Amino acid sequence: MGDTTDLRICQVAARIEAQATNALSLSYLAQQAAMSPFHFQRRFKEIIGVSPKQFQNAIRIQLLKQSLRQGQDVLGAIYGAGFGSTSRVYEQLPKKIGVTPSSLRAGGKNLQIHFALRQTSFGHILMAATAKGVCFVQFGKSFAELLSDLHREFPEAELISTPKRMDSELDKWMVALEQHLSQGGPQPQIPLELFGTAFQIKVWKFLTSIPSGERKTYKQVAEGIGAPAAHRAVANACGTNKIGVLIPCHRVLRGDGGLGGYRWGTDRKRRLLEIEAGSP
Repeated sequence: MGDTTDLRICQVAARIEAQATNALSLSYLAQQAAMSPFHFQRRFKEIIGVSPKQFQNAIRIQLLKQSLRQGQDVLGAIYGAGFGSTSRVYEQLPKKIGVTPSSLRAGGKNLQIHFALRQTSFGHILMAATAKGVCFVQFGKSFAELLSDLHREFPEAELISTPKRMDSELDKWMVALEQHLSQGGPQPQIPLELFGTAFQIKVWKFLTSIPSGERKTYKQVAEGIGAPAAHRAVANACGTNKIGVLIPCHRVLRGDGGLGGYRWGTDRKRRLLEIEAGSP
């Protein structure tokens, strides 16, 4: 992420992530970055995609929902996640995923994208969706890194954390994906919205037709979309897939049977294939 200012921003983002349950004022965070509060907030949003406060609240929401899923009582989960009162948690937030934008433009201009965060056995995961469906599922080492990736993909979009309640559509989709990753079983059927070139979208749609447990080579995918000589382009399209697991590029292997590349690491690719094969 470029110069020393960007590095300091990333270091402070890591601090927020590690201390999300604590009270972290803007002035304190700016001081850690050796910047003015105004400059720090503006640069943080340019890099991460949301304000420092929005980022901290998103982490807290993830902690809250994780505690509730593990059976902790509601009041304990609320305070344990760092929320100072119950009123903010119970405010009337929308259940739906935003409003359908009048038009989709480059970079996500005029587009609302809601996101959810989870820490799983596969690492940190971010899922994001438009009103039409999931447009982004990524694995990473930190939530800050994942949000920054989402922001780079849709730099003009408005990024919104999911409601704190447990009943949003996006939250249900994230839970379904998490259960699939941890327990195996059928891949969840979740609506998608694809952003890419016509060729990329054709490849991604074909990938969703590959049944769980089956594997294809890049050449077979190229043949399947009617472009038998385009296996290298198919490999590139797999590498630019923004929706991990739900667009199952992990089911595509090299012609010699080797794993080939995977945007989120070959270890994850191997584990996904083992889950689908029913291995422990």
